[in-house]
Amino acid sequence: MEKTRVLFLCTANSARSQMAEAFLRKYAGDRFEVYSAGVEPKEIHPMTLQVMAEVGLDLSGQYAKGVKEYLGRIILTYLIVVCEKAEKDCPIAFPGVQVRMYWPFEDPVAHCGSDGENLQKFREVRDKIDQRLQLWLKEMA
Repeated sequence: MEKTRVLFLCTANSARSQMAEAFLRKYAGDRFEVYSAGVEPKEIHPMTLQVMAEVGLDLSGQYAKGVKEYLGRIILTYLIVVCEKAEKDCPIAFPGVQVRMYWPFEDPVAHCGSDGENLQKFREVRDKIDQRLQLWLKEMA
């Protein structure tokens, strides 16, 4: 049986989309081929790696990718845009996408505070992504 393909898209592919990719692999990697990408990719943020390790998810095999790696190259069942900027910057007509969804999450990288406050923001966003994905999987069951 062919797996459902899902691409999570954000601006830099350094935090939110990486988190979503890891959680979906954890919960339903047997049913989904999971990808993530950014409109303007940068390296995965160190706090992303830290907060995901806190919940037992190792992102060492993941890396930041540009959306052009996937645009028109693979057929996607779902394109899930996880940030406002990517929603604005990504073409509405995305070749090869069956369903486009918009799940905006606050950008933890943009949070300005102490290291402790920034780390807490990453945890908060991680937990919201986790909850949203679990809800979506229940809705699909």
